[in-house]
Formats: sequence, C-alpha cells, structure tokens
Amino acid sequence: MKLPVSTEWVLHCATTLAQLEPRATASAAQLADYFDLPAPYLAKQLKALAKAGVLTATPGPRGGYRLARPAADITLLQIVEAVDGAASPYECHEIRQQGRGALSPEDCRHTCVIAVKMAEAHQAWKRSLAGVTLADILGEIPPWAPARTRSLLSGS
Repeated sequence: MKLPVSTEWVLHCATTLAQLEPRATASAAQLADYFDLPAPYLAKQLKALAKAGVLTATPGPRGGYRLARPAADITLLQIVEAVDGAASPYECHEIRQQGRGALSPEDCRHTCVIAVKMAEAHQAWKRSLAGVTLADILGEIPPWAPARTRSLLSGS
C-alpha cells in the first residue's frame, strides 16, 4: 500500500501539535516552516483534520491549530482517514471473468479469494492504526523532543 506523501505530513504535524502545551497552537505556516513543506498544500491537509474533528482551528493573527481531543483519544487511523479516506486501496474488477481464461458466472458465485485476502489485509492494517494513539507515539519519542519542539515553534 502506498499512501500520499501528505499522509506523512499530517502524522508528523499532529504529533508535533501533541507536544505543545495545553491550549497552545501552531499555524499552518509555522508547521510548514518547521518541516520545510509547501504551506498552501499543508494548510488544506490541516483543514481536513479540523473538519474531521482531529484538530481545532483558532482564527486570527495569533491563531493556529491544536488537538481537538487529548492525544490518547486520537488514533493514527483517524488521522490517516481524515486526509486519505477510509476506502480500501484494492478494488476487484473481476478479471477472472475476462479474457481467454475467463471463468463462467457460475464459477464466480463466491467472492474472489484474492479480493477476500486483500480486504482482510486492509482490515488488519486499519486495526493496527486504530490501536495506536498520539499518546502512544509521544511515549516513544525521546524525552527531550517536546521541549525542543515547543522552543523551535515559539521561535518561528
């Protein structure tokens, strides 16, 4: 499975926001500068996270984004699905019924075993991401990272 590069961006941005002091915000421009990303495109991704209830946007010159809920209540799956959607990346087009090797409709009454296995893999991937919260991620970053993050973002 290959996800868009913006998926990496939003996962890192959400983790960065999780490192801020409560009620502190960071603007899209600050986050874009922090990671050297294109600000307009990142802003669209952050808006999608806000629309999905992962982030809260505060308007105004001193506004920005912050987590909408505690880090322990935000899963990686929620972040990924907010920007990439929930659809499976695999779509069966029933090619087993095409070409010289085409099977008869009677032989295809049951769902294609490949489609079944791909759906199972997708569900396993979703369960894995649903089982990891931003708090879990914070628990695995170096202890000095949040202070560094807050310092660098406040200097932006």
